[in-house]
Amino acid sequence: MKAAWIRASLIAVALIAPLLSAPLAAEAVTAPPTPQARDARGPLAVQVLSNRADLISGGDVLVAVRFPANVKSSAIKVTVGSSNVTKKFAVRANGRFEALLTGLKVGKHTITATAKGKTAKATVVNHPNGGPVFSGPQTKHYRCQEGAKDATCNQPATYTYLYKSINPLATDLLPYDPAKPAKDIATTTTDQGVKVPFIVRREDGYQDRDRYTIMMLWQPGQDWKPWAPQSQWNHKLLVTHGGGCGASYAPGDPPLADASGTLDAIPVKIVQQSYLTALGKGFAVASTALDNTGHNCNVALNAESVMMAKERLVEQYGELRYTIGTGCSGGSIAQHTVANAYPGIYQGLITTCSYPDTFTAGAQFADYHLMRLYFENPSRWGGVLWLPTQMAAVEGHLTHINAIVADEGLFKAALNPQHACSGTLDPVPGQTSTRYEPTTNPGGVRCSVLDLLVNQLGRRAPASWGPQEKKVGYGFGGVPFSNEGVLYGLTQVKQNVISAAQFVDLNEKIGGLDVDSVRTDARLKGDDNAIANAYRTGLINEANHLDDVAIINHGGPDPGLAHDYAHAFWTEERLMADQGHTDNRVMWFGPVPLIGNLNWPNEALLKMDSWLSAVEKDTSATPLAQKIVRDRPKTITDRCIIGPVLNALCSVKQLQVLQTRLSTPRQEAGGPTANDVMACVKKPLTKDLFKGMLIGFNADQWSRLQRLYPDGVCDWSKKGRGQGPATTWLRYDSASGGVQYGGRKLGAWPSGSGGGWYSASFMDFTRQK
Repeated sequence: MKAAWIRASLIAVALIAPLLSAPLAAEAVTAPPTPQARDARGPLAVQVLSNRADLISGGDVLVAVRFPANVKSSAIKVTVGSSNVTKKFAVRANGRFEALLTGLKVGKHTITATAKGKTAKATVVNHPNGGPVFSGPQTKHYRCQEGAKDATCNQPATYTYLYKSINPLATDLLPYDPAKPAKDIATTTTDQGVKVPFIVRREDGYQDRDRYTIMMLWQPGQDWKPWAPQSQWNHKLLVTHGGGCGASYAPGDPPLADASGTLDAIPVKIVQQSYLTALGKGFAVASTALDNTGHNCNVALNAESVMMAKERLVEQYGELRYTIGTGCSGGSIAQHTVANAYPGIYQGLITTCSYPDTFTAGAQFADYHLMRLYFENPSRWGGVLWLPTQMAAVEGHLTHINAIVADEGLFKAALNPQHACSGTLDPVPGQTSTRYEPTTNPGGVRCSVLDLLVNQLGRRAPASWGPQEKKVGYGFGGVPFSNEGVLYGLTQVKQNVISAAQFVDLNEKIGGLDVDSVRTDARLKGDDNAIANAYRTGLINEANHLDDVAIINHGGPDPGLAHDYAHAFWTEERLMADQGHTDNRVMWFGPVPLIGNLNWPNEALLKMDSWLSAVEKDTSATPLAQKIVRDRPKTITDRCIIGPVLNALCSVKQLQVLQTRLSTPRQEAGGPTANDVMACVKKPLTKDLFKGMLIGFNADQWSRLQRLYPDGVCDWSKKGRGQGPATTWLRYDSASGGVQYGGRKLGAWPSGSGGGWYSASFMDFTRQK
């Protein structure tokens, strides 16, 4: 039903697409010098370009030595440990004394440059190409691809060529053979004015036990070095993401399409994908399977994989000016949470079908799951009758369909440990299985994302263990949310939409969940450490560190598929609470379900490019967060499509009216509109909470409520249990070996490293937060 609905809706909207947006045109951009041209001369220094010096991986690193104007390059000596590597260096076309150092073993390496009695050093820490770097001990029961050379799925990269045809019906890139060039190759002019055939080289390889892809315009037969790339590359990067939320134990495919994992059911590409637009403008495009939350719903691994791919790109192709992320649903989650927990990986975000994170929506969907078990089984109703409109009102929506779709398509797939996930074998009687089964294989791999996230959330304490945990001798991944104290339907009973009897019956019987996501009569308490760790690690996104990125969010009405545009407002409200403004983010709303407008992915890319280009030109000492706001072009603002031909500007307040903002079960229970409290603190249950009821509770009903809430009910005026900001740049390996549950700080950004990620105007992200 979901796929058919989306297909029918978007194909229909395609017929009026030309009426819904103005023609696309690139913003006027004057290219600054490429990143390589800066900092070639100055006090002697070793500059680690391709990544943070303490997070290098794969055995290679791009390094430049800055030296004074009165020193000749021939006077410089460079060593790695005791090995002389000076011959690898040369003054390159970009003016830098630069080299790609290879063959580094795993561990620390001191790079030393000496000249005229002066010495400069940098310490590089190299990690395995198969990972981990900072994500901590890797999951077991992992199954590598066929052809893998070792247990961490390493395999040499492969390279293929593709091209764009002049045939307008050929919307995808087509295979290209340099030995037999096609005759229908389109041409493209980059945003730097370079005109070339639209031929793309695609690199596919393995990092962190999973796949990555890097693509860019390429002129076959011409050389390319990181310090002398081909002229059509503009030194910008677009990173694409996928939707959903799941766990996997085998390599997957890097997503490229704008709504990968969410709108895959569409049989035709109605408009050109933004990654194709980016390639045509001269961008590099990169994607990793691990940045797809449907494959890997883990912020540390999302960040680690994109970081490793960026390092690979800088080392093989050259330095970057800035990086833009794009993605729908889970793709918005990956961008929001990575930018908040690992600032600097992105400079701009393009989010749609938007969520701020996984777990605040996850708590909403857990409530839906429990409500379905009650509402859809009338035999459980204690002498009361529920109308469909009443069910929907308590859930915060117009119909009960939203709860069904969210539960079936998202909650069950993410939280059921027996759900089939890649890399595991089905439990079959008489055969060896790797997947968890409570009775026959309690030690098997659990396909719940809570167990994928065990390094971040921590394991459940022995006092909470169920029989399976006791049998295997360890706790499963902690549960980071609770429904204790929640008065479901509070708004509706106060407004006399439901009766006192319905209110009491629902709250008595809704129950909770155990660690296997099986309903229990008792409410779900959650695990205190997991709740606090979810905030600390950025799995719950309070938007405390999003001020250093520019954000364009676009979306449309939710057709009952769990992508209510209200989720985009959650991010807005959290930004407002943290910053006191939301001027680094604009919101677009249009009539096309989920994405707003068929051309907005491309238009948002071009607008974001113009925004970051303006920031890039701002070389003042102003903090980056202020530059993002101050340098935003006046043409980039909140907007909405009000009629079939009117593309209007509108405020966020007006957007909420036009969109008919929907709610959640906890919001209807009195919770905050930002929906960021996973486990509430409590206050006494008093009748003052129910002012407005025409017919109050009788003695029996009140007595039942008192028994149900002996420790009190949610006090939504206070911060929740464990609620707080994310700590940036955490690592999940213990200093003494093994895992550090909840993470530990990596420490200050190493001076002089990571410069290949950004133009100088963006360097402010390296400050500690």
